[in-house]
Amino acid sequence: MRTRLAIAAGALAAFVTAASPALAQKQGGTLRVTHRDNPPSASIHEEATNSTIMPFMAVFNNLVMFDPREKRNSADKIVPDLATSWSWNSDETKLTFKLRSGVKWHDGKPFSANDVKCTWDALTGKADEKSDLIRKNPRKIWYINLKDVTVGSDTEVTFHLGRPQLSFLSMLAAGYSPVYACHANGRDMRSKPIGTGPFKVVEFKRNESIKLVRNPDYWNKGLPYLDAIEYKIVPNRSTRVLAFVAGELDLTFDADITFPLLKDVKDQAPHAVCEARTTNVTSNLIVNRDAPPFDNPKLREALVLALDRKPFSDILSQGNDVVGGAMLPPPSGVWGMQIGRA
Repeated sequence: MRTRLAIAAGALAAFVTAASPALAQKQGGTLRVTHRDNPPSASIHEEATNSTIMPFMAVFNNLVMFDPREKRNSADKIVPDLATSWSWNSDETKLTFKLRSGVKWHDGKPFSANDVKCTWDALTGKADEKSDLIRKNPRKIWYINLKDVTVGSDTEVTFHLGRPQLSFLSMLAAGYSPVYACHANGRDMRSKPIGTGPFKVVEFKRNESIKLVRNPDYWNKGLPYLDAIEYKIVPNRSTRVLAFVAGELDLTFDADITFPLLKDVKDQAPHAVCEARTTNVTSNLIVNRDAPPFDNPKLREALVLALDRKPFSDILSQGNDVVGGAMLPPPSGVWGMQIGRA
């Protein structure tokens, strides 16, 4: 398996504003971003594609998140979001969160621990039969070990696991784990969702554009800096890159600029800043272990030892791939544990 390094290219001003907290930040402005395809809906929990998560995550908050200042997600770099703190019980089967108070949904109603319980009850099939908040869950396997969610108070909630699973916190930090509003209806969440996040949805035109505006009541005072984010949906990658080079957009779609393409983009857009980061985009050689000849573990082991991954990386990404051997890197599954705690 290889893990590609994605490159996001952005106009200097927009990039510096987003990525350099040490510099003085300026309030205002609209970030123009290119998006590769039409999101099937705006409901992150119901979709299995980055096409939904990338434009709409700014509408929501998680309980916790991976530190956005770090280039690579790591289980030991998880920071608070709607939760202020968390703790495990002695046998590490109960995870309790203390929550922020005074947080409001975009419609002005208060956020509480009941919203957290409601979200994960829906994800595990325990929601009220009349609820249409989450009709489908492509990540149901994520929560197969989650037995219950209980509310201690408006600002305290506990996740009860069937067995210890230290990777559980990492899954809650993933971008696919926002908290939904209990009082919202599923139809609205799929077209014009409400959240507690820094931006509100004002427009979702299928196959055209998505527009978000600053949430003036955001609980993290002073943020966000931007007034708005506008996503232009352009299915063709060449067209997206040309629009960026021409200055029509401030930020490319994640992974649009490959390493072989990087030099040309820099030559045509010397104002651009390109940032490389790891992603879960992988190239795999997958065999059927239940059918001959790969039902023989010795043959599978021989195949792994015979593969020369370095030339593969050198040719496709100029040596910038990260070579891996595990099928699912963090935060998925039991592999997403902190070193020394697995």
